[in-house]
Amino acid sequence: MPVKLKESETLELKKSTSELKQGIVSMVAILNKHQHGELYFGVKNDGTPVGQQVGDRTLRDVSQEIAAGIEPKIFPKVENSTIDGKDVIHVEFSGQEIPYYAFGRPYMRVADEDRQISAKELENIILNKNKDKLRWDTQICKKARIDDISTEKVRRFLKKADCTFVSVEDSLETLGILEGKQLTNAAVILFGKDPSKFFPNAKLRCAVFATSGTSMILDMQEFTGDLFYLIEQAEEYILHHINIGMKLDGLYRVDVPEIDKEAFREAVINAFCHRDYFEYDSVNIAIFRDRLEIRNPGQPFGGLTVEQITNKRISKRRNEVIAGTFHRIHFVEKWGRGIELILSKEPTASFEVFADIFTVTFPRKNLDAQNATVNATVNATVNATVNATVNLTSIQARIVEEIRKNPEATLTEMAKSIGKDRVTINRNLNKLKRQNIVKRVGPDKGGHWELIEK
Repeated sequence: MPVKLKESETLELKKSTSELKQGIVSMVAILNKHQHGELYFGVKNDGTPVGQQVGDRTLRDVSQEIAAGIEPKIFPKVENSTIDGKDVIHVEFSGQEIPYYAFGRPYMRVADEDRQISAKELENIILNKNKDKLRWDTQICKKARIDDISTEKVRRFLKKADCTFVSVEDSLETLGILEGKQLTNAAVILFGKDPSKFFPNAKLRCAVFATSGTSMILDMQEFTGDLFYLIEQAEEYILHHINIGMKLDGLYRVDVPEIDKEAFREAVINAFCHRDYFEYDSVNIAIFRDRLEIRNPGQPFGGLTVEQITNKRISKRRNEVIAGTFHRIHFVEKWGRGIELILSKEPTASFEVFADIFTVTFPRKNLDAQNATVNATVNATVNATVNATVNLTSIQARIVEEIRKNPEATLTEMAKSIGKDRVTINRNLNKLKRQNIVKRVGPDKGGHWELIEK
């Protein structure tokens, strides 16, 4: 029993060449969806072959009409065929130069129907077709030279990536951010001495507001520099302006930000990794009384929706080279697990796109009651363990944590990490020493700190 043809997204059936124009529309719709397909003349749309008068002139007329009706030009295979003993015309076609137009209009195949493409859909097709050519991070930064790259920044990065430094030029080539002898935008914004010299939007804007609205500004700062520096500044700014609670670690209290540090750090990295650098706007951090917002210019890449990103965990990268460079030092995961990480740490986080701005929002928490409970627990635990009560201030607890993480930390390093001046750090260190909580071993230069176990 012969196989019966059935219309599909790649197969169109026409009763005769009297429907040639409709057939050409179907060819274009199929090309724009799948880039290849088949068309039969002499077969009803239910698959029943009815036959078609076929001669050399008929085949030539079909070929000429297709050539005149479709742009860009395609070169289909048009031939005589037989189905159930009936002559039909079989047209096999393909093409990669989407979008295609039938008589000046674009169409898209949906199931077995041909639907005219809207202006927005057409724009997305063109953008997707040229996505590699249009990637900002792979484009040449024409005014930049190798001397504009910081050797120290490249060395520092390669050390973190466990790679060997040979030269700046060799390193950039290995990282895939050098085209011939020319620097790409990615090379400059990642390792440039002063990226803002070439990109005014290599910028981070931060602000703290007194209420849940923007009417009263408590603090506003702006940072420029390479992406690694901006990410670091964003993290420090958030930590400095949100509430820091405490938890017990042995006899000591350690900092617990009201918003999980891993979660907001991931959101910050994603903002710089996926933002649209063709837009003049910057990455913005807005801290309100009830929430933290991390905003970056640009809708989700590749036509993705917020629902697809959050519910289906689908990810497409706008700046593939920047993302790949971040991945080398484990800033981002290859499989786009950033949203999953954020939601695992902060389940109440939300995501929104409005006016081409992608925003991640973290609700803030009231830690006053929690801090009071922890303070009481710390004092009770210490009193039960030692004869004297060790009641650390927030700054002292942070100093203890810095020493725990890095016993060789200097006053300057502690001051920068904690966000206080050297005098304040030194004063609190002296108090900790008098309380026999920390001690200095060795000279000021070359020595280290030790925590005294009780």
